[in-house]
Order: sequence, then structure tokens, then C-alpha cells
Amino acid sequence: MRTTPPLLAAAGLLLVAAMTACTASPAPDPAASRSALDTDGPDFPFVDAGESGVEIADGDDWSMPEWVRPAANSGYFSEEASTGDRVHVRSVDVSWRQIQPTAGGELERTEPGEAQGLSFGSLDAQLEDEAPFWMRIFASGEDWAPEWVAEECGVSSYGPDYDGQRHLPIWDECVWGHLMDTYRKVFVDAGLAADPRLVMVYVPGAFTWAEYDYEMVDAAVESGDLDWATYRAWYDHAWTDLVELFGEHAKKLVFTGEDYPFGPFGEDDDLLAQEAVEAGMGIRTGITELPNFHLSEAPAYGSRIQPDGHMVVDDSLPLHDGSWIVATENECYTDCGYQAEDPYYSVRQSNLKALQLRMNWIYVVPGPSYLAEYPEHWDWVRLSMGQRPETSPDAWAALRDAEDRYWDRDDELGRFADEAAWASRPYVRNLERWLVQVDEPGSVAHRTEVDAHLEDIEPDNGNAYEGLSTAVAEGDTGFALDVDERFAEAAGEGRTVLKVTYLDEGEGAFAVETAAGESAAVERSGAASGEGEWRTATIALPDGALGGGHRLRIALADGAEDLVVRFVRLVRVGG
Repeated sequence: MRTTPPLLAAAGLLLVAAMTACTASPAPDPAASRSALDTDGPDFPFVDAGESGVEIADGDDWSMPEWVRPAANSGYFSEEASTGDRVHVRSVDVSWRQIQPTAGGELERTEPGEAQGLSFGSLDAQLEDEAPFWMRIFASGEDWAPEWVAEECGVSSYGPDYDGQRHLPIWDECVWGHLMDTYRKVFVDAGLAADPRLVMVYVPGAFTWAEYDYEMVDAAVESGDLDWATYRAWYDHAWTDLVELFGEHAKKLVFTGEDYPFGPFGEDDDLLAQEAVEAGMGIRTGITELPNFHLSEAPAYGSRIQPDGHMVVDDSLPLHDGSWIVATENECYTDCGYQAEDPYYSVRQSNLKALQLRMNWIYVVPGPSYLAEYPEHWDWVRLSMGQRPETSPDAWAALRDAEDRYWDRDDELGRFADEAAWASRPYVRNLERWLVQVDEPGSVAHRTEVDAHLEDIEPDNGNAYEGLSTAVAEGDTGFALDVDERFAEAAGEGRTVLKVTYLDEGEGAFAVETAAGESAAVERSGAASGEGEWRTATIALPDGALGGGHRLRIALADGAEDLVVRFVRLVRVGG
């Protein structure tokens, strides 16, 4: 399930810290939040600091404290439920033609249908299962829409799309009006919007895979049948039509378009996805498997690139209060025409990107998503989705430099036309969630090529350099980290540990400096350059470590050689 074709190429430091740490946001309304479908704690034991104050383990460490539970309104969804994989939400899919074969007729609930090469049971048959579900109405395809719609509206189809299908112009007011009539019959008259089993509905039901890309919009413009004014006039009311139709259940609506679409209207269509969200819907993307591309500047999600290349997410947006759907799909690593060189790396990075964007639902397919191969990681994701800084068990930063090749361009730069708006363009610094790495004298982090991934999955994903390094010769002997004040306040006086994933080579120790004193030291193995292994040190922090400005610093001991750090995770051990 993709938003765009596989070959996508065809188609303030202190400001960062302050905005991430200090953005005020309203507390979620408990009445607006939905009950959790999964209430189980961690599947794996927590790795705590040892009696010495330090515990070292090989590789990454995704362990969570025993008290952690999934956030309400969060989870995994798929075509079929798989309770053993903690996928509790299945799909109910129908085509428009299947359920509305005649003009003005009653809703057809007993006939099977098909779309996108899939075969569907009747609506009633699919609803017999009492399990939670999500929905799509495949509407725009020439073979998905009722035959009478094109005739009555006097429209022709456009295409083919990248899957060989042709589509009706959903922006045509006559087509749209008939589709809204069907939505009303399904979700209002038949009561599905109010059905407590319904988790979300992908809308508007166009185009390839019922995901709203601009391939057909572009085709209509090229044919001379569509202009900006016509498209804009429809767009101005389309999403409020749906929100008003769903009423109090509108938070189940999920817009399937994207920021900065590959559309024909230049900068005019750049922020249309944000408008859909502001109309009162949730949103999803289908391409976090390419975590470096096209999702750094994502206004619909509140993610903005800062002048120093860091991304900041505005947690105060209603979208992130826990009651809306913010979704992605992470299943195309060695599927959908992609071939990841290192599936674990690709799975890890795509999920870090999803969490950086504050996703609370992730579409998975147990096999292609590698759920069984990387259970510790997926369990961490399960317990992380949908958390807010006040509820999250951890805050983290993945230290890296990575290209966003969507912005490696000379035209349609919008606010980035001013070079000062993003000095390192197209390189983005880090993936961060309530923990921000800060460059300052003595703690400037430097790019390193010890863990380089060049054009992983496909060229659009660009080059990524995982891990940042100190530079002792230049006077940079540590990494400064700012903790979001909301996370710090939630942690209070409770016990905390810092998990540092580092390349274990070179001589000398490192420790964590806090306002309350210094942690125990982590001794490195002394392995020669190029021979070290990635390890994670769990380091107990002194009591009161998050006071005094919420600043932490990973600091090299005197005389120590350079240190490369890839991931830093601050964990509330006691809840």
C-alpha cells in the first residue's frame, strides 16, 4: 500500500531546544480518547543499570520498564487481525460499485466485490466478525465506481496509474456528490460511523490503493480538463463535507494525502494536506519505509525543519492530543518492489521516523514487516506509539545526518529559498523525540562515516550517516542533550537511566554529567578503529538529574579518544 509510485524520483540550535522542550500543549481530554485495544505490558524484561551503576549489552536495547502500558488509541492494523502479533484491527473493504450498483437505490449489503486486484466479501459478511476494524471504500477507479456515475455525471476517466488503472475525477462536483450520498448511507444511515468497532476510515477513497496521490490530478491538468481554480473550489469544501457528515465521529476519518504532493500546481498545493487536517481529520502516510525522504518538513504533522537542520514537532496541535488518528504503513522493506540491504536497519529507521512524527497507528503485515524477526524492537514501538511527553516512558534522540533528497532542488523551495532557513539543506540532523542533541562550544557533534547507508532501499532515500562523533582534537569532548521539560516534570524525582548506544572502540571512558552530579563511568574495550562493535550502556543517573535546566551531557574522561554515539534514550524506570 503506497502513497506514491516506487520510483519517487520520477514523480537555531536554541530555537530547536526551546520549541521541543517548552511548547505548551493542552492536556488530552480523557473523554475524547479511545480505549486501548491492547493493555499488556512489555513482552521482554527491562535492562536496568547494575550495582555498579552501569550495565553494558551488545547491540541495540529496546527494553521498557515493567510499568509501561500502550497508549489509548494506538496499535497495529492490517488486512487481517493476528492476535499473536498484537495486530488487533482488521480491514473491512468494499468498492463503491459493490455497495451502490444502482442510482438512488438502497445500500447493497449482500453482494461481494473487488478492487485493486483484491476480492471482498459482502459488507454484511465482513461485519459479522465482532473484532475491531478499519475501512476503505475503493471509489475512484473506473472499475470500482458504479457504471451509472460516469454516465450521469458526463465524465471520463484518467490514467492509467502506476498499477494500470484508470480513475474518475473525484473532484467533479457531480461525482463527489454521489460519493457523499453513499458515505452517508454507509456511515450515518447504516450506523457504521458510530460503531464502536470502527477505528478509522481512509478517505476519500481515491486513487491507487485508495490513497490520495496526485498522479490522476496531474493527468487531468495535462489533458486540459482541470485547472487550479476548479480544483481549489472543490478542495475547499470536500473535507468539511466529510467531517460534518461524520459529526461527533469525525476523528475516525483519516486523510490519505501528503504534504508537498507531486502535483501540477507548483507551490499552491504544497500545504493542502495540512488544510485537510485543520478541517478536522486525522492523517496517514504510506512511505515511512523511506524515512529520509519527503517527510522532514511535514506541516500536516506539525514537523518543521529548523535553521540548524533539526526537526521540531508541535505537540500542541489538536492532532497530537491522543484522540485523532496519526498513521503510517511499515511493511514494504523487501516487498512492494523494494529490497532493503539490511532489513533490521530499515525497520528500525522507519519506526523511529514514525515515532518522530508522533504516529499512534502503524499498518503492518506480520511477514513483510519482520514482526517475528525483530520482536524486541516491535514491542518497544507498540509501547511507544501514541504516548505524549507527560506519559511516555522514554525520550530519545537518534544521532545522525541524512539527506532529504526531496529538498535537493533549486525550484519551488518555499520558505527554504532563504538559505538561512536551513543552512545544511538537504541534510537533516537527527531523529528526536523529547530529547534534543545541542551543538555548543565543547560539545559540537560531528558527522562520521562508520555506519553509512547509501541510497538504502532506493536512491530517493539518499545517504544516511548513523551516529555522531566527538572531535577531541577540535575541543569537542561530549554530547549535550536537552530534555523536554514536560517529560522531566513527569519523571519528577523518580529514578532514571540513560541508555547510550555507542561504537565500542578506542581508549578511555565516558560518563553522564547532570545538574545533580556525574554518573558512574563507562569503560570502553579499547578495540582498534574499524574493529569495534555497537553496544548499549545503561547508566544510572543521580537523583535529581533532571533538575537545573534539564540538561545532560555525555562527557569523555580526560585523555579519552573520540566516541561515536548512535542512539540515546532517557528512561523513567519507576513510572
